[in-house]
Amino acid sequence: QSWSRGMSYCLHSESHLDTGPIYVRENGKLHVVNRGAGGVQNVTPKARPFSLFSRTFSVELCMNREDDRARRQRTDHFIFTYTKEGNLRYSAKSLFSLVLGYISDNVDHIDSLIGFPEQIAEKLFSAAEARQKFTEPVTGLRALQKFTEAYGSLVLCSLCLRNRYLVISEKLEEIKSFRELTCLDLSCCKLGDEHELLEHLTKEALSSVKRLLLKDNSLSDAGLRRMTAPVRVLKKGLDNLLVLDLSCNPKITDVGIGYLLSFKKLNCLDISGTGLKDVDAVIKRLQMQIGLVHSKVPLKEFDHSNCKTEGWAEQTVLQWEQAVLEAMKPQDNLRSRVTALHFYGKTHRIEEVVKCTLVEPETKASGNLQFYKENVENCHLPLKKEVAGSHELKNNKKRALAEQERERTSKQKHLCLTVEDWDLLNTY
Repeated sequence: QSWSRGMSYCLHSESHLDTGPIYVRENGKLHVVNRGAGGVQNVTPKARPFSLFSRTFSVELCMNREDDRARRQRTDHFIFTYTKEGNLRYSAKSLFSLVLGYISDNVDHIDSLIGFPEQIAEKLFSAAEARQKFTEPVTGLRALQKFTEAYGSLVLCSLCLRNRYLVISEKLEEIKSFRELTCLDLSCCKLGDEHELLEHLTKEALSSVKRLLLKDNSLSDAGLRRMTAPVRVLKKGLDNLLVLDLSCNPKITDVGIGYLLSFKKLNCLDISGTGLKDVDAVIKRLQMQIGLVHSKVPLKEFDHSNCKTEGWAEQTVLQWEQAVLEAMKPQDNLRSRVTALHFYGKTHRIEEVVKCTLVEPETKASGNLQFYKENVENCHLPLKKEVAGSHELKNNKKRALAEQERERTSKQKHLCLTVEDWDLLNTY
């Protein structure tokens, strides 16, 4: 009876741990003492709540088990801090942060974001951007399209690709996925009349563009005819255009300017450096039909100081450019090709392409051909009301022209190097 009283005490004790079945040997036989069986009389064990795991069981949070080896050392779900005594202390991140990180790792699998709160979507975009998910070739495009379809101009409202022709060639489909852009700068990209991006300008996705800069893009009358066809025929496409820069495209003639007359909302126009034959006739035509006045001084709308990339995807565009530059780092083969071109007498062709920002003969012949619409607040107008005897205003204009000329020449020298690289890449 002694063992029975001992076991009864253990079973009724509050501090007793659930250790499983208990066996007691008596007279050479084993007896089961839990649940009141095995020969134990008058013992009714206290009912205990059922527990799936023991108290010493621990749980480890794991994500993406297929890559478990690489993630054994990963501690993204913890925040590590040091106490005043120098001891390392960690605390778990919030459930929102963990879920946000998991979804951003698999952002390309999202079906749709239409109707999803934009505040949370912006955080999700930033988390995916920090993981450089949008730089991946296939999955990045798919993920970016989900955001642009749902949020449009919030993802990107202004895009500056000035002199970034390599980014255009590598990320053309991603660039075409942007919707509701209001400003697009494609200056000095040498796209030509047949480029796919210029055709995309006439699509409904870019009908919101109000500021389009196409300086130095090897455009001709045929390109302008194709670009303005939806506006002239269907009253769609770039119908909302307010500012247009077509400077430094010497193949554009008086015929091409006639296609621009369909842009009735146009407030500012720059056609400096084009191949116009009768400049006076063009000036009168623009003033009579769409109300554009020839400006005697350069307009601030065309100094490119206000054009920049704005939106959630601002860092994404910089990541694309950085990836392109990283891919071009090995310059040994490129230098050998330059040497080969010099050896085989093709230096003359390279020097012609280097002159990319301005075609000097056409610019000197036509002069400054910038136009603006009077009494329009959105257009940065020049100073028109001058005092006849005011030397101060004249000096200010001279200084402004000199500063813009220095800025233009400095940019021209900077752009020449990259255009040479671009020409070499095209020839091979």
